[in-house]
Amino acid sequence: MAAAAATTAEVGAVVAATSGSYKGMSSDNIKGLVLALSSSFFIGASFIVKKKGLKKAGASGIRAGVGGYSYLYEPLWWIGMITMIVGEIANFAAYAFAPAILVTPLGALSIIISAVLAHIILRERLHLFGILGCALCVVGSTTIVLHAPHERQIESVREVWDLATEPAFLLYAALVIAIVLILIFHYIPQYGQTHILFYIGVCSLVGSLSVMSVKALGIALKLTLSGTNQLIYPQTWTFAMVVTVCVLTQMNYLNKALDTFNTAVVSPIYYVMFTSLTILASVIMFKDWDRQNLTQIVTEMCGFVTILSGTFLLHKTKDMADGSISTATRLPKHADEEDGFGQEGIPLKRQESGRTP
Repeated sequence: MAAAAATTAEVGAVVAATSGSYKGMSSDNIKGLVLALSSSFFIGASFIVKKKGLKKAGASGIRAGVGGYSYLYEPLWWIGMITMIVGEIANFAAYAFAPAILVTPLGALSIIISAVLAHIILRERLHLFGILGCALCVVGSTTIVLHAPHERQIESVREVWDLATEPAFLLYAALVIAIVLILIFHYIPQYGQTHILFYIGVCSLVGSLSVMSVKALGIALKLTLSGTNQLIYPQTWTFAMVVTVCVLTQMNYLNKALDTFNTAVVSPIYYVMFTSLTILASVIMFKDWDRQNLTQIVTEMCGFVTILSGTFLLHKTKDMADGSISTATRLPKHADEEDGFGQEGIPLKRQESGRTP
C-alpha cells in the first residue's frame, strides 16, 4: 500500500509539473495580443488606403513621386494616415501588456494584410509563393504566441528603471550608442548612399532602445490610468525623453533609407534587424527567458525564423508574374515610379547608373 501511494504521488507530481509547464496565456498577454493584431490590421490597411489616395490625387495633380503635394487635399489619403496613427497607438499599448518577444514579431502580420488587400483592392497579383510566405508568417506568429513568456508583474515605473540600470543592460545600451555614433559620423558619410546596412543598422539599434523605453512608458501610463500615479516620478519623464530622441533618430535614418533604396529591400532587412535586436534587448532588460525552459525558448526561435522566411519569401515574390521575376528588379529606386510608389527591386547596393540591364 505504501509503495502504491508513493507511485501515485510521483505520478501526480509528474502530471502537475507537465501541466505547469504551459499555463496558457495570461490575461495581460491576451490583451497585448489583441492590441498587436489590431495594430497590424490598421497599419497594413493604411498602406492600401494611402496608396489609393495617392493614385486618386496623382490623377488630378502632381504626383508625390515627382515632388507634388496634391495628396494633402485628398480625404482618402488622410483616412489612411489616421488609420496608421490608430495602429501605432494600438502597438504602443500592446507593449504595456505583453513582452516585446510576443508583440514585435507580430508586426510581420501587417505585411500579410497589406499584400492580401493589395491583391483584392488594388489588383496587385499575389504570387503562389507569396501566399506560401503569408502562411509561413501565420504559422510562425502562432508558434510564438503559444509559447511567449508571461509578462513580468510590475507595480511601479521605478522597477523598470531598476531593470534598465542593471549592468547587463547598461552594457548593451553603451554598445548600441557607441556603434550608432560610429555609423553616423564615420561610415554613413562615406557609404550611406551605396550600402543599405548602415542606415538600417542605425534604425534597428536605436529602435531596440526605443521599444524598451516605449514599454516602460506604456507601463507607467497603464499604472497611472489604473489609479497609481506614475507621472510624479522623474523616471517616467526620462523614459519619455529617451522615446522622443530615439524615435526622431529612427525616423530620420529610416526616411533616408527609403529615399535611397527600394522598399522591397528596406522592409525585410529592417524587419529582421529591428526585431532581432528588440528581442535581444528585451531578453537582457526584462529577462524574458529566465521564466522559460529551453524547449519554449527554442520553439520561439523556430517561430521567429519561420516568420523571417515567410517575410523574405513574400517580398522576394512581389515582382513575380507568371512564374518569372520582372526584369525591373535591378532598376534604381526612382527609375520608374507610379504615384509615388516605385517599382520594387532587390539590389543590396544602390544602382548609380540609370540604365537598365
